[in-house]
Amino acid sequence: MAAPQAAKKELTPQQQRMSTCNTQATGKKGDERKTFMSSCLKGDTAAPAPAKQTQQQKMTSCNKDASAKTLKGDERKTFMSTCLKG
Repeated sequence: MAAPQAAKKELTPQQQRMSTCNTQATGKKGDERKTFMSSCLKGDTAAPAPAKQTQQQKMTSCNKDASAKTLKGDERKTFMSTCLKG
């Protein structure tokens, strides 16, 4: 009969890294998560460059910012134009 502790195996370094990276990737989705997990599992400690936003993501983000600043009319149009270019 095996000792109870024998059933609880130590995690390999790769399994530990996978667990840690998976925890750190919480909230990330799609390509951003894939990129993060890839670099994390390789052992890259530097934070990966932020993934480039799609036009739709930019539009959503800029629209939120414009609404938060309660911009209207030409002021909003100018802000959105500048925001979407950046």
